[in-house]
Amino acid sequence: MDTRTLLIAFVAAMGLPSAITGFCFWLLEMKIKKRDEEAEAARKKREQEEAEKDRKRREYEQCQLNMTVSCMALAEATAKAVQRIPEAHCNGDMDGALHYAEKIKNEQREFLRKQAIDSLDF
Repeated sequence: MDTRTLLIAFVAAMGLPSAITGFCFWLLEMKIKKRDEEAEAARKKREQEEAEKDRKRREYEQCQLNMTVSCMALAEATAKAVQRIPEAHCNGDMDGALHYAEKIKNEQREFLRKQAIDSLDF
């Protein structure tokens, strides 16, 4: 063997392990990148599901509030109508209940007003 062939063999012997190591690290890097992308996609999907769940919860709470307000309005209208019937002989309980209902309705309205003001971003 001449010196040139020996030098080429020596360089090839030194470069081959480096090339194999570099290739292994590249494969590992690709695997990590893929795992990170999948984790990010799963996180985004989870956030979307949570946002949708929160939207539905808020919609349900709005329906509950509307139902409460409508029941209160119906109860007040019924109580006032019954008070106008002379044969109904309404006692002080009806007046007390109407005053209490009005007090609670005003407290609820005030609470919702404060919540609306607190949620404003200035």
